[in-house]
Amino acid sequence: MTLLSPVAPPARTASVAFDQMLEEVRYEGAYPTRRQAQDVLRRVLEALGRQLTGDERVELAARLPQDAARFLASQIPTGRPLTGWGFVKDLAERTGGTLATTRWDTGSVLGVVARLAGDDLTARIIGQLPNGYALLFGRAQLVRTA
Repeated sequence: MTLLSPVAPPARTASVAFDQMLEEVRYEGAYPTRRQAQDVLRRVLEALGRQLTGDERVELAARLPQDAARFLASQIPTGRPLTGWGFVKDLAERTGGTLATTRWDTGSVLGVVARLAGDDLTARIIGQLPNGYALLFGRAQLVRTA
């Protein structure tokens, strides 16, 4: 059962919403070109698509602009959960980037994703994933007790 946040983001046209999302990623990451921002957005959302499952995956895709949702949905979850740091390392290996650059790229995209998703959904996504994702989404990392 999917629980929707009481305040859903306002409906926007797909192309305008995607353009706006790209501009936000470009600004957050200080990328010199729109193309670079789009490449980073695609790589990070595809990587997240390999990690995220269930209702949270479906609800996040519904809140993202259509083109961004396609990046997320284009990947089948691996069933091999990675910690936040493992996520960054895996993405760096796949893309040939450095760990520092990949961490920057990940934070730039997931910070924007968190704003589009809203606080409730972002908290549920972070709760579903292994430790280390909160910081990637621009949230405080709380320690889980046994």
